Formats: sequence, C-alpha cells, structure tokens
Amino acid sequence: MVRVLSEKGNSKGKDYCILFNSQWAHLPHDLGKAALLQLQNQTASVLCSPSDVPDGGFHNRIPMVMRKNCTFYEKVRLAQINGARGLLIVSKEKLGPPKGNWSQYEEIDIPVALLSYTDMLDIGKSFGESVKVAMYAPNEPVLDYNMVIIFVMAVGTVAIGGYWAGSRDVKKRYMKHKRDDGAEKHDDETVDVTPIMICIFVVMCCSMLVLLYFFYDDLVYVIIGIFCLAASIGLYSCLSPFVRRFPLGKCRIPDNNLPYFHKRPQVRMLLLAVFCISVSVVWGVFRNEDQWAWVLQDALGIAFCLYMLKTIRLPTFKGCTLLLTVLFVYDVFFVFITPYITKSGQSIMVEVATGPTDSATHEKLPMVLKVPRLNSSPLALCDRPFSLLGFGDILVPGLLVAYCHRFDIQVQSSRIYFVACTIAYGIGLLVTFVALALMQKGQPALLYLVPCTLLTSFTVALWRKELTMFWTGSGFAKDLPHPPLVLAPVSCPNPPKDMNAPASQQESKQQMTNPTLHADDQNNPSVCAEEQPHLGTKELTSPSLQTDQPQIPIPQIQQESSQNKDDPESKNLRVEKTQPA
Repeated sequence: MVRVLSEKGNSKGKDYCILFNSQWAHLPHDLGKAALLQLQNQTASVLCSPSDVPDGGFHNRIPMVMRKNCTFYEKVRLAQINGARGLLIVSKEKLGPPKGNWSQYEEIDIPVALLSYTDMLDIGKSFGESVKVAMYAPNEPVLDYNMVIIFVMAVGTVAIGGYWAGSRDVKKRYMKHKRDDGAEKHDDETVDVTPIMICIFVVMCCSMLVLLYFFYDDLVYVIIGIFCLAASIGLYSCLSPFVRRFPLGKCRIPDNNLPYFHKRPQVRMLLLAVFCISVSVVWGVFRNEDQWAWVLQDALGIAFCLYMLKTIRLPTFKGCTLLLTVLFVYDVFFVFITPYITKSGQSIMVEVATGPTDSATHEKLPMVLKVPRLNSSPLALCDRPFSLLGFGDILVPGLLVAYCHRFDIQVQSSRIYFVACTIAYGIGLLVTFVALALMQKGQPALLYLVPCTLLTSFTVALWRKELTMFWTGSGFAKDLPHPPLVLAPVSCPNPPKDMNAPASQQESKQQMTNPTLHADDQNNPSVCAEEQPHLGTKELTSPSLQTDQPQIPIPQIQQESSQNKDDPESKNLRVEKTQPA
C-alpha cells in the first residue's frame, strides 16, 4: 500500500494499491514505521537512460515514472544511483509484482512497486502536485471468520457424500434390476479403485502439477473447461433424484435418431440438464467477478465432490491406506520440499493453487473452495483476498468416510465407523487452521487430515476386534446378508388311502405328501417331488383345484425361486393361481 498525503496538510490521506516484490527490498508492515517522503512526478519519462534523470537527481524522494521501454532493473538502478529512496512505476496494464533475477536483487536496496494509471490520475486530481507518500505492506490476518464457512462446507460435503455413497452402494447390491422407468433406468455406475489405478493416478497428479508450474498460462484454460464440464455433470447427478420426485414433466420427447435423444428422455430431465449446463457457463463467463462468482464456484465444486464420492469406491481399508499415504507424501513434498528445488524458492503447490505472480492471464485454478475474507483490510483495495481449500482435501478423506459407512452397514455397527471418521476429519481440519495461523504460510491439509482419519478408523476397528475384516473389506460383493426368504406353503396331492394299512402308516404318509416349506427348506423348493418318487416329473396341483386349475410343473417353481431369491422385495415365493380360459 502507499499512503498519499498533501504537503499542505489540508486534506485527509488516502491509501492506494501498489504491488511490489519483497526480493528487491522489504517494506515495513506498520504505517507508523514507514518513511514519509516527497513524491516526484516524472511520468513524462520512462527512466531508461541517464538523460531521463532531472538535474539534481532524486535525493531523498520517490520518483514516479512510466512503465515500458526497458526492464524494471534498469529503472530502479538509475533511481538508486541518483539518490532515490524508492520507485513507483505507473502501469496502464494489469498490475503484477516487478520481476528480476537473483544477481539484480542483490544490487538493489530500495523498494520498487507498480501503481495503476487510474490511481496516478486520481492522486493528481485529489492532491495536486505537492504530495508526500509512505510505502508499507500491512499484514493480512491469517485467521478469519470465513474459516467457519469453509469448515462447514468441507465437513458437510464429506459427511453427506460419505453417507450417500455408502447407502447407495449397499442398496445397489440388493437391487440388481434397476427400478427406474424408461430412459432414466440408467444410474451412475461406481468405479472400484485398485492399487494400480492409485499409482497411475498419483503419477498423473505429479505430472499435471509440474506441467502447470511451467506452462500455467497454456493449461489453465484447459483445466477451467474440464471443471465446467465435470461440475455440470456433478450438479445434474446431485439434483436428478429430487427432480424425479416432481410429478410434472414426465412426458417424453418424440422418437428420433439423435444421439442421446433417441432414448426419449423425460422433459423434466432435459430441463435439468439445460439448467446445469447454464450454471457452469455463467460461472465460466463471469468467473473473475470477485463479488459473487465464488458462490457459484463453491456450489459447483461441492456438487462435483459429491458426484466423485458416490462414483469412486475404495473396496478395502488396505486400498484406503495406500491412497491416503501416497497422497500424504505427494502433498508434503510439493509444499515443503519443492521450495528448496525451484529457482524462485516458492512452493510448486502454493504457486499453482494461487496462480503464478508473473502469469500473463492472471487466471486462477477453479479446483478449490474459496471464500472471501470477511474482515476489513487495506489489501482489499488491491485484490479481494480469499481463503482456499483444495478439492483433494475433501475427496481423499471423503473416500475413506464412504468406505467406513459401507462397512458400518455390513457389520450393523450403528454407523460408529462413519461418525468417528467424520469427526476425525473435522478435527484434522481444525488442526490445519491452527497450523496456518502459527506458521503464517500455506499448509498441506493432508498432512493433518490423513493421520487423523486413518488412525481413528484403525483404532475403532482394533477396539471392536474387527481389524482383519475391516482391512480386507470382508468381500462386500459376497458377504452382504440377503433378506430372509420365506416360502409359502405348497399343497401336494394326497395319494389314495390304503384301507388295509394301519392308521399310523396312513398318518405318516399323509405328512409326507403335504409338507409345509419353511425357511429351513428355502433351498429345496421341490421337496414335494423328492418325497414322492412315484410322481416322477408329474405336475403338482392343489387338491381342491385338481379339475379346474392349470397345472404348474416342478421345474417352473425351481426357476422362479432362483430368479427371485436375490430380490429383496420378494419376501415370499408363491404359486399363482390362474383361472382357466
């Protein structure tokens, strides 16, 4: 910031935004410690040669010159040689910190900053020619009330996504035949993550991050386009269950040969798709509007995260541990280790997430939840500061939370794993905020989230003596309990009574010819035929309807039993009685 005051002292001072590079020279954080110096207006020149220096130089003053025609180093070097205590460079372009190289930084010991052309005109109009200025860099508070909003959004997304994914996964295992109608019979399929897929995913993340670091301006628009497409799909997936509950718009479009439309989707689903695409397009067009575009970005981001959590499935705790551990190392390396490797000394992760300072496009990656600072700060004059949380810090622990919920349903544990892991995620996020406040720089959230969630899940499984089953997943595809199958009684024909046989033998034979099939006999629906070998493959009929009812062969009963034993809605296997034509 630069505080401008009139030398006459008859006007109140005013702050203006300036962008400076602390590698040239440091500015004081407190305005009271900043030197109040006279501003010398040299905007008629560009200060690229000694001829641009006025007689007497810039002794104990801060010259203000125009940008272009030479490098920042050449300008500030001439100003320093001629006694300047600082340099303001007026730019008609978008502001960015003035750059140089290491050898040039070591030669310069006066601050240099960029001032916008419109602010230069306002200074001349408001204060005239005789003004004094003080350059300073106020501290931005690390913690802000917006942290509460980020916390609620992150924990809420993980909890809802994990609960939704777990419930949906178990329900799909019971319902192999989809119950939706028409073109909407299709539902989102889940993808089981294998160790090989985890390794490929991490390699792709590392490669993409490095490519973004070196070719940010070329790839940022590709990432923005991918986000718009993925976010619209995620929003559609999240809203479609609610839209299907509406009684309106069930009619379908006419028959056609167009792609997708040949399935004749319902009108209400088409309208939902148009709405979701429109929201993504509106965000894409107005994404740089700091006043309100962040709301759309967060809404689309949450929908994207929920969609990924219910689509991607980790089948075992072993897979969860592998994924979280590898990404834990990845996050720590690119935040804490890369500053010792890069020439600028900046973290690759932080540089890419916040956008390089020397980016020509000044675009930001959208793969974050962002909330503006709610406290008042002078830095809001330059750019509205935001607090950020990456999607990976939601998705990676969220996959573990979803696995815990599925395991809860399998072992019928009253969701203890799910609740414990969700609480552990919230605690890990709070620890991240505390570390951010103490260290005063960006933190790898997975450094705190991974230990909290993994150790908590491990401890609960160990305490409940289910660690082996929890580690292997206990075969979700095979071991889930099926609903009990109760078979209705089936009457078998009575053979002719033998008048010469004793009563006890007739009673025994009567029990054999009319058995009642209970749950213990559910795997043997043709017990009547087995008990009566003399019937062979003859048909079974009800004794009371032997002359009027059509007969049902034994093989048909067996086939219907095999078809319906996996259907949770078929609680009883019945032999339907039909009237003759």
